[in-house]
Amino acid sequence: MSILCETLGPPVVRLEDGSVPASLQWHKNLALLVYLARSPKRSRARDHLIGLLWGDQRQEDARHSLNQAVSTLRTYAGESVETDRTHVRLTDRAVALDVEQLEACAAAADYEAAARLIAGLFLEGFSVAGASGFDDWMGAERTHWQRRSVAILECLSAQALARGDLGGAEEAARRAEQLDEHSDVAVRARLRALALAGDRGQALAAFTAFAARLQRNLGAEPDAETRALADRIRQGRGWRLPAAARAAPTGAESRRSPLVGRNGELGRLLATWAACRAGRLGVAIVEGDGGTGKTRLAEELAGRARLDGAVIAAVRAVEADQSDAWSGLLGIARAGLLDAPGIAAASPAALAGLRGSAPLDAPARAFSEALRVVADEQPVVVVVDDAHWLDRESLLAVGAAARDLTRSRVLLLITAAPHARREELDQVRAHLGRELAGTAITLGPLTGDALRALARWGAPSYDAVQLERLSRRVVADSAGIPLLAVELLNAVALGLDLQAVRGVWPQPFRTLQQTFPGDLPDAITAAVRVNFHRLSNDAQGVLVAAAVLDGRVPAALLGRAAGVEGDALGAALDELEWQRWLAAEARGYAFVARIVRDVVDRDMVVPGQRRRMLDAAGRSASA
Repeated sequence: MSILCETLGPPVVRLEDGSVPASLQWHKNLALLVYLARSPKRSRARDHLIGLLWGDQRQEDARHSLNQAVSTLRTYAGESVETDRTHVRLTDRAVALDVEQLEACAAAADYEAAARLIAGLFLEGFSVAGASGFDDWMGAERTHWQRRSVAILECLSAQALARGDLGGAEEAARRAEQLDEHSDVAVRARLRALALAGDRGQALAAFTAFAARLQRNLGAEPDAETRALADRIRQGRGWRLPAAARAAPTGAESRRSPLVGRNGELGRLLATWAACRAGRLGVAIVEGDGGTGKTRLAEELAGRARLDGAVIAAVRAVEADQSDAWSGLLGIARAGLLDAPGIAAASPAALAGLRGSAPLDAPARAFSEALRVVADEQPVVVVVDDAHWLDRESLLAVGAAARDLTRSRVLLLITAAPHARREELDQVRAHLGRELAGTAITLGPLTGDALRALARWGAPSYDAVQLERLSRRVVADSAGIPLLAVELLNAVALGLDLQAVRGVWPQPFRTLQQTFPGDLPDAITAAVRVNFHRLSNDAQGVLVAAAVLDGRVPAALLGRAAGVEGDALGAALDELEWQRWLAAEARGYAFVARIVRDVVDRDMVVPGQRRRMLDAAGRSASA
């Protein structure tokens, strides 16, 4: 019979039948078992073992004690314990150690299974009186397995991040930090998870606490990589949110839903980003109908790239951009490219043109030059959201950059709707996998399993029967579109009774982009109304102004139309962006989803209010 030995945490020795013999728990018997199992070839000289565990006894008594301990092991492991006059040896069948299973799971990249084996430090709380040599060995083993456990939990955290499970990533990192409160690896994993979840304040607080522990306990400071990560988080976006939003950090009421059902797609984007960081240009094209999560995927990748030290230049095109030549390229330049380290190496002519202070004689070349010099300093991610609305000239410039910069650390991340084909994008897509490295992704509706996972997030207090009923209704009413599923769950969390409203949607062969508010199920439009009324008064006013003015609207113009100014305007816009009503870029704000804008415009605006807003914005009622 094999002996099973759990060493990661307080030690437990049990047999295959589950029994726990008391004699195997005796400290020197357990110490002998573990030490032999961890020895080269699982063998040690008798004299060595006597000196290690019984060095405080007379030679004759020590030999007798060793023989008794070996006899105890043989009682349970039988002939798997081999002895001769000089050595004691365990066969491979004698004992199974959890640390060996841990390494097997890690080698197979099954970090979830490996993490389940980690219950604490190696032989936690264990010691052998009068055996200082064993204690020294155990200390070295404990340090080794502590570092190994932290590394495995960090890999588990990274796996969770790669599939969009920010909660799981933070939990794995927290466990690693509990195992070794002085580990830079552990704290970096936790900082990434917290920052990507939008909790910048808690991330910086975790870094401050870590730095204080290091100084207090070791007289040291965080390493350069950890400090650099903390600096990037510190320089990131801070949010001014009302108390209601701050008080609901998780669950449907937060409106910050987990990324579900897109593990494979996010993994392909991250693989393209990893190749880009290694030194070559990458192109990622994400296509999908409205509401399927194109923008969300782009945000997920951009957030990770920012923490990796990349320059992010993100723009979101709107329909009016198609007729505004070079507007997309100039928007990218203003969105972060012209403020990036290294941009000073670009030629004066290119800089002047991209700043709009001089005519662009060769816009595409100026754009490629700016990307190249910035990428010489650090990787660059250019995000073009809803590229099907981008002007032709800018799309051609993006394609030219893809051809010109194949050896630069540049990632071009493009999202587009499949029903609005653009020849310029088709040309780029045609070269993917050949001249251009990268990936093309098409997003469809979420599966039933993914929607059930969303429902579990949105209604954590529901029992199995309630959850199944809710899931089925979400599947039916949302048609698998993530945007609509989240709207429904948000509204249910705020009290919407789905039994009181009808469903049935979509019409055959119609996408969300082609749908009018009146075509949606009552449950969806009711959900938008419920979620709208949860906003602060200022945020409601600004959102209505965005719906009335339509397209991409500068912040100052929204504030003037809504009658909200100063800090109050900034807080309202932060609230709307945090809760994913509006998407922001350097040139202004636009609705994340057109259909939501249409519902707000139809149901939340009275004629007098519309007229006043248009007058305040300097537009006519027919504009």
